[in-house]
Amino acid sequence: MYFKAKAGILPSFQPYENFQMAAGHLFGHDIHPGILWLVSFFNGSTVIGLVFGYLYRYLPGGSGTSKGLVFGICGWLVMNLLAFPMIGLGSFATSTGLGFWPAMFSLAMLTTYSLAMGSVYGVLERSEGARR
Repeated sequence: MYFKAKAGILPSFQPYENFQMAAGHLFGHDIHPGILWLVSFFNGSTVIGLVFGYLYRYLPGGSGTSKGLVFGICGWLVMNLLAFPMIGLGSFATSTGLGFWPAMFSLAMLTTYSLAMGSVYGVLERSEGARR
């Protein structure tokens, strides 16, 4: 998202602002943007990593990268079919009036992260297997 902002990609697509407004409605008051950024960072770096680590052995695919791709596509579908509608963006962020570009951006963002995570898990799995 930092890169998106600096590169000027989809400047009117601001899901964190939508998340802030939805959280404000849920809790009845405004929430500092820094808190929401920390929640998003914690979810992405900790919760998603733990979920991926738990599901790794069950994900289809012969390599960490392929397992990461499957995980990323599943995450993208959850984000676009559940999370985006919950914060008022509609399925695949179609309510933004930007066409399918926000959905494609979120696909690129999630698959990049999940491919990297899958690659790391694949290396860790190989090194653990070598120690046995």
